[in-house]
Amino acid sequence: MSKLKLTIACDEYDYLRPLREGRVQVEGIDLNLLTVESGIRHQRMNLHGEYDACEYSMGSYMVARAHGIDWLQAIPFFPRRMFGHSFCFIRAGSGITRPSDLKGSRIGLLGYQNSLALIVKGMLMHSYGLPVTDVTWVTNRDERVSGRLPPNIKVEQVEGGRRLEHLLLAGEIDALVEPDLPEAWLHGKGTVARLFPDCEKEERAYYERTRIFPIMHPIVVKKEILDRDPWVATSLYEAFVESKRQYRKLMAQPHRLSFVWNKLEEERQFFGKDPFYQGLRENRHDVETMIQFADEQGMLPRRLGVEELFAANTRET
Repeated sequence: MSKLKLTIACDEYDYLRPLREGRVQVEGIDLNLLTVESGIRHQRMNLHGEYDACEYSMGSYMVARAHGIDWLQAIPFFPRRMFGHSFCFIRAGSGITRPSDLKGSRIGLLGYQNSLALIVKGMLMHSYGLPVTDVTWVTNRDERVSGRLPPNIKVEQVEGGRRLEHLLLAGEIDALVEPDLPEAWLHGKGTVARLFPDCEKEERAYYERTRIFPIMHPIVVKKEILDRDPWVATSLYEAFVESKRQYRKLMAQPHRLSFVWNKLEEERQFFGKDPFYQGLRENRHDVETMIQFADEQGMLPRRLGVEELFAANTRET
């Protein structure tokens, strides 16, 4: 029998190299693995269903499922996860020294449903005493899924897709949260500063306190494909996991790295396991937390269950 041809779009992650280079095969599938950056990929999938499967926003996916939009189904492989502290920026010299100073302020987000925005809003609420209702959230993109927020949550959308960094420097917002670091920060201009100056210390403390390494994206597959060929879900999951396993094994040897200090050992010691853990069993707490955050932030018309978000034959991974 000929293999099923599938096109999948992801970002350019190092641990997908074995899959991209053909050293890992996807059983029963002739895989076309595309590299497409997040904003473009999410938009193309959301508006046009351009791929058979792709890496997708966890925030938008949960909102869609809560609204009964189920044409995508996730598998519990999470290509991107990251702490939010490193991506919170303020104007240098603004006088803001801690999250509680942002009460009554205006904070810029790509979108209210954006996954990084979701985890930072939850983090600020639960760990730093800044409820989602105490801020005006300023967005510069349309939401992936339309929905109505509670009246006590204040969201404004700026016209013309203006960059959040420009709004921050112009004093139109007091802080920003987005996955790309500001250009002014990267170029060392001294005009922006991190809300958490020692962000790694804060992120380590956050994990020790909550045991959450926040999920940004799962892999989603078109439901019509899984309805016809449910084995595709497990075949893809196993191939992604094997690609990551092979890459981690390769990079465990320091002489293969382009860094002076190998932090893989330090990461394993801190987390007590591979920090990019996969499968639903290992990630149940993280997924439950994402659902809780989205529910508290008024994003879900109904409370979701963990299992319903994932293809049935991957729930025991």
